[in-house]
Amino acid sequence: MKNINFNKTQSYQKLNNHFKKIKDIHLKDFFLKNPNRFKEFSIVFEDEMLIDFSKNRINENTLMHLLNLAEETNVKSAIKLMFSGFKINQTENRPVLHIALRNRTNNPIMVNNRNIMLEVNRELEKMKDFSKLVINGIWKGYTGKTISDVVNIGIGGSDLGPYMVTEALRPYKNHLNMHFVSNIDATHINEVLKKINPEQTIFLIASKTFTTDETITNAYTAKKWFLNFVKDKSMLKKHFFALSANVQNALDFEIDINNIFKFWDWVGGRFSLWSSAGLSIVLSIGFDNFKKFLDGAHAMDNHFYYTDNNKNIPILLALISIWYSNFFNCETESILPYDQNMHRFSAYLQQANMESNGKSVNRMGQKISYQTGPIIWGEPGTNGQHAFYQLIHQGTKLIPCDFIASVFSHNDFDDHHLKLISNFFAQTKALAFGNSYDILSSELNLSTQNDYSIDSMSPFKICYGNQPTNSILIRKINPYNLGSLIALYEHKIFVQGYILNIFSFDQWGVEIGKKLSQNIYNYLNSNTTQKCYDSSTQGLITFYKSFIS
Repeated sequence: MKNINFNKTQSYQKLNNHFKKIKDIHLKDFFLKNPNRFKEFSIVFEDEMLIDFSKNRINENTLMHLLNLAEETNVKSAIKLMFSGFKINQTENRPVLHIALRNRTNNPIMVNNRNIMLEVNRELEKMKDFSKLVINGIWKGYTGKTISDVVNIGIGGSDLGPYMVTEALRPYKNHLNMHFVSNIDATHINEVLKKINPEQTIFLIASKTFTTDETITNAYTAKKWFLNFVKDKSMLKKHFFALSANVQNALDFEIDINNIFKFWDWVGGRFSLWSSAGLSIVLSIGFDNFKKFLDGAHAMDNHFYYTDNNKNIPILLALISIWYSNFFNCETESILPYDQNMHRFSAYLQQANMESNGKSVNRMGQKISYQTGPIIWGEPGTNGQHAFYQLIHQGTKLIPCDFIASVFSHNDFDDHHLKLISNFFAQTKALAFGNSYDILSSELNLSTQNDYSIDSMSPFKICYGNQPTNSILIRKINPYNLGSLIALYEHKIFVQGYILNIFSFDQWGVEIGKKLSQNIYNYLNSNTTQKCYDSSTQGLITFYKSFIS
């Protein structure tokens, strides 16, 4: 990919000058000046999803300069490189082709002169066949009983993505009980093992390399637990499965060759839920629903690839994010899904974004002088309103927020959903426009707090607004629309990383802790008294050892 001097581009300089002119303009003034603002600053995707970005601190000129930045950096050429299989993950010398996993067409995608779609579709067929056997009760455990429980053992992308999706699509799940184990803390796997019967449980060990310490440690614990009941290793083939790019390591773990579901080194872990790493999703909602999930993502892929920049949802949201992080100096973004089933969506995007764009050197290996990845955080629904919204409304931080909700609920009891949506609309309005002194005066006059004057109370009660939000309103959270939504954010992350001139698809910062933890593990496991670490680390180790020696 081309190298970009982000803050040396002409567009950056123009944006910087423009920022000085509009940084103090209130959102309410933008709306007063342009009665058509909502229409001009919103996009409908396939009559299923409305993206309203009108409550952002931008105007027509901001958008023009941001779009010029996309043109000057030639975002479209980068998109074409990714979709063509070019090795854009240059530090690992790999293409980035999670888009191929939901292609599901006869259109070839070539990697090293091989049409990878043949392999992708073959693996999808294997997932379909196996899931039908399990769901329909044909696949039996070692005593001949049907399978009732599925345990997915993974971490990072092999856990967060599948767990998030199976939770978000709970209304579509079947009779199988889904469990997810990620933490190396023995409590996590122990609590799951307490709930399951070895006769009726299958274990999915999801690890791209099949070397991830947390996953393999938990997998060995599960295997040991299982063999304590069965005593016969030949029965492992009825209960243990690998989801991995490393077939040999899976075989070394004694996974039967027919029980290995492959994916490839061009699939990043945090983008792997579309592959066999998402087998737990297939088992939870069935293959037909999984196909719809893939199709929704593919529809967003096509939108991203073919749509002009000025109507391209991922590109626009990426540009707006760059506007806040590098001109307003916002350090965080909050993701706020108003849907309880999407309670892991913020955590999923936290990994997808922060592991991708949490970089401080550019594609030339030089230190960066501007902000790259934002800190992503959030909670579902009105829970957040009674926790951290206070800071967003009246604190000293500017925090852009994405609000996500559905028009139709899967659980339409009484007026619950109407109240939920009312909160959604009210919060974005309150954040944008705040409350005026006149409104506050009226409220105080009607209250019983006659001991306090309006002027004495107003500093504490007034909310100035001017807090930016995007609103994403989805007809219904179904497999297709969820697929589209996830792909939207994937592509937004890619565009941000590309324009900011970083490699979004490696994660070398994750590796340092892994290597060091292994060294410390070996040190703790030894009888040596030699001091090998800094005074703080050595002090912690000495204190720990004083209890276990």
